[in-house]
Amino acid sequence: MNQGPGPVDEIDALRAQEYDLLATVLGRAPAPGLLAALHGLDGDGSPLGQAHAALGRAAREADAREVGRDYFALFVGVGRGLIMPYASYYLTGFLNERPLARARQDFAELGLERDPSSSEPEDHAATLLEVMANLSSGRLPAEPGADHRFFERHLKPWIGRFFTDVAAQATTPFYRAVGELGEVFTTIEAEAFAMEA
Repeated sequence: MNQGPGPVDEIDALRAQEYDLLATVLGRAPAPGLLAALHGLDGDGSPLGQAHAALGRAAREADAREVGRDYFALFVGVGRGLIMPYASYYLTGFLNERPLARARQDFAELGLERDPSSSEPEDHAATLLEVMANLSSGRLPAEPGADHRFFERHLKPWIGRFFTDVAAQATTPFYRAVGELGEVFTTIEAEAFAMEA
């Protein structure tokens, strides 16, 4: 796992790509260009490779409007979406609770400021995954092991359940594949971090 400033090894670069991808598809409905870019996604026989292949297949077969409607139903909704993509909600059953306060505290320590144009609380899944991408890749300078600490504190307690819910609640193959990829990848991350301890 990333040890701070300096060259980023291949594994950390690949981890960052996974986090970036998941953050992108959870932050907003994918535009046709992103779906087209995912057409070539493929993988080997490993669980992660199979999840990549499934997402590539789903992207090739996707209708951007249907995927957009699925995104809206899952995460936005009229009043609220089927799934609340926030750490506070998953961990306490309510929005804007202690997990959000902890995220804000750690963001401040990392020198991150909230984007004033964003209406989303900082404990949104896409935001937390984006921070992990930046820590893993070294784009965000931090102490060695910061990615491990951030994952343990802000993602491990709930993100697996969240991705399981996405896969179960999605109406399109695309978001079912996103849920499955997220579940497989974050399980691998949790196991890898546990071996470091």
